Amino acid sequence: MAKAFASQGDMTEKTISFTEVGDGLYAFTAEGDPNSGVIIGDDSVMIVEAQATPRLAQKVIDCVRGVTDKPISHVVLTHYHAVRVLGASAFGADQIIMSDTARAMVAERGQEDWDSEFERFPRLFEGHESIPGLTWPTTTFSDSMTVYLGNRRVDIRQIGRAHTAGDTVIHVPDQNVMFTGDIVEYHSACYCGDGHYTDWGQTLDRIKAYDLDAIAPGRGDALIGSDMVNAAIENTRDFVDSTYAPVKRVVARGGTLKEAWDAVRAACDPKFSDYAIYEHCLPFNVARAYDEARGIDTPRVWTAERDKEMWAALQG
Repeated sequence: MAKAFASQGDMTEKTISFTEVGDGLYAFTAEGDPNSGVIIGDDSVMIVEAQATPRLAQKVIDCVRGVTDKPISHVVLTHYHAVRVLGASAFGADQIIMSDTARAMVAERGQEDWDSEFERFPRLFEGHESIPGLTWPTTTFSDSMTVYLGNRRVDIRQIGRAHTAGDTVIHVPDQNVMFTGDIVEYHSACYCGDGHYTDWGQTLDRIKAYDLDAIAPGRGDALIGSDMVNAAIENTRDFVDSTYAPVKRVVARGGTLKEAWDAVRAACDPKFSDYAIYEHCLPFNVARAYDEARGIDTPRVWTAERDKEMWAALQG
C-alpha cells in the first residue's frame, strides 16, 4: 500500500471521561474511541459495550468502582464488532446479551472482523493476548427484551438497521436516556463498512421519536439535553446522507469505485474532515456505499486481505 490506514498510525493515548447522563447512568468516553455505558440498578450493574480487550475493559471497571461497589451482572453488546465485544470476559457478568442477528454475525464473520480490526486499530488491541476468543452471548432476543435491575427497568430493542443489521439500543425509561451504540455518533465519523445507508435515516427517526433527555452515543461526548441530542441525531443523518448520495450518483452513471471516492471526498471533507476517525472510516464507507448503490443488500465480509485490496484500488 502507498500509505497505511489512518488509525494504524494513531498510537496516542486518549483522555477518558466518565459522565453522568442520568441518575445512576454513565457514559464512558475517550475522545472518539469506542464508548461504553453503565446502568446502575438496585442490586447490580449493567454494562453497555465491552471494549476491544480485557485490558481496556478494566478502565471501564475502574470508573464503575469509583461510583458503586455493586456487582456487574449484565453486559449488553449493541452489535458484533470486535472493538465493542472482545473485552467482555473482564466484567465477569452472568449474562451477555446480543440480538439474534448480532449473534449470527459473530458466527458468520466475527473472526474475520477481529483479524481486520486488529490490523486497523493497533492501539485499541494492546493487551490482545488476554482475549480468550470470540465473545458469544449467553442470552439473545429477536426484537426486544426487558431486564429489571431490581426496580429499574431496562428495555433492549432492535429498532432498525443502521451501523449493522443487528444494531441494538438500550433505553432506561425512568430517566428517558438511551445508549445507541454506533447508530448515533457525536463529532465522530460513522463507520459504515457494515452499514445500511438507506435504512439508517428511518432508524434515526425512531430514536428521535423517543424525545430523549440524554444519549450515550457510540463515539464522542455524552449528549445531555434535547438540543444536544437532536443536533447529534441530525448531524449523524447528514454524515450518512452526504456519504451515500454522491456514490449513488456515480453508480447511476456507471462510474468506478475511485470516482465514488473522489465524489465523497468533495462532499464530505469540507464538513467532516476534523471528525474523529474520519480518515479511517472513509475508504470502508465508500466501498460499502458503492456496493449498496449497486443493489448489494448484505455487506460483504471485511478481511485483512480485502482491506488491503480496497485501499490499493482507492489509491488509484
